[in-house]
Amino acid sequence: MSHEPDGTIESPTSNLRAYIDSLEMQERLYKRTLLIVVMSQIFGGAGLAAGVTVGALLAQDMLGADSFAGIPSALITLGSAAAALIVGRLSQRLGRRIGLATGFLAGGIGAIGVVIAAVGDNIPLLFASLLLYGAGTSTNLQARYAGTDLAKPKQRGTAVSIALVSTTFGAVGGPNLVDVMGRFAASLDVPALAGPFILAGAAFILAGLVLLAFLRPDPFIVAKAIAEAQEKDQGHVSDTKSNIQATNNRGIIVGVTVMILTQIVMVAIMTMTPIHMIHHGYGLAEVGLVISIHIGAMFLPSLVSGVLVDKVGRTAMSFASGIILLTACILAALVPADSMLLLITVLALLGLGWNFGLISGTALIVDATHPATRARTQGNVDVLIALAGASGGGLSGMVVAHSSYATLSLAGGILSLLLIPVVIWSRSSRKMEIPKNMIN
Repeated sequence: MSHEPDGTIESPTSNLRAYIDSLEMQERLYKRTLLIVVMSQIFGGAGLAAGVTVGALLAQDMLGADSFAGIPSALITLGSAAAALIVGRLSQRLGRRIGLATGFLAGGIGAIGVVIAAVGDNIPLLFASLLLYGAGTSTNLQARYAGTDLAKPKQRGTAVSIALVSTTFGAVGGPNLVDVMGRFAASLDVPALAGPFILAGAAFILAGLVLLAFLRPDPFIVAKAIAEAQEKDQGHVSDTKSNIQATNNRGIIVGVTVMILTQIVMVAIMTMTPIHMIHHGYGLAEVGLVISIHIGAMFLPSLVSGVLVDKVGRTAMSFASGIILLTACILAALVPADSMLLLITVLALLGLGWNFGLISGTALIVDATHPATRARTQGNVDVLIALAGASGGGLSGMVVAHSSYATLSLAGGILSLLLIPVVIWSRSSRKMEIPKNMIN
């Protein structure tokens, strides 16, 4: 049994030296890791759909006020922030398998807590459970990094995209099961709006168990071992100082900014769209359809957008993200609420813009970090993304309650415009290079 320098223990069946010496074994493990991530993401996608589709409606029903409708989104994203920090550190020390499995299992427990809170009309338990449920949504997003651990630089956008597109199967199906799960919940004397959280609890727990059982050998531990071996071969000293020097700060700043802005815009408008629709006479089935198309647009284009990020470039796709989000926000402010087709168009564009921003931003972060600190840095980045989503979700309800959905949409358009100077600043610098010791 081999011991890693940071105290982690690899399985007796995995030989790190063999992976270090064999490009063929690295490629096989890369493909196997993607397969396991895909399996977990299908379940994880079904779990995150509950909070997106009925979280605001459940809070509105239990609290009796529209101005509090953004609280679930804020709590979920705050929980995501805390989980991102914890999962990132667990992954850095113990590997992706332990870190991601822990996050998904916690999210499943949180979803079960939401159901219990709805049955007992217990507001404090609802808020606490939504925070814990956020661990599942955060982990679902962090799982994208596992696919990049053994990816070559020109494969990283594609690796992220494969993880995201697999989320589509569960994420699109989840909102369309709102009515079915509502009826199932009612048959158990559980409030109908809590029904989707029953599905979420089962889905997150299954996602965690898949990773715990099958993500072996751990791709992150293998990637660290490969990087350390390459540094030794090149005569480099792998200490904290050299790891920090190997980090491209400009790449991290650009990647973080792109993902934060896209997250705020997407979460704010997505959170209030179900409330906007209910106020204009739509039912849960119509809300579920619009949200499922939105989530599909968030994840389904990933196979194409990931390739574009690798071929066209990170900054070009970040620019495209800003333009698409701006278009979505302008349309959201102008379209009549009674046009189902136009609402679908707005939410689809919103999801597509988010997709471009997330994949290009993620690729920038992976390019700019060293394996010795990568998971921890990724966790810290996702904390900022979650907090950005929390602010967007929390403020969205107040903006709409005191103004209008159109005002919220225009504010989102202004934030989308900020992506353009970020991209210009990125392009004005010298072309970012990836140090050889960062290629794993």
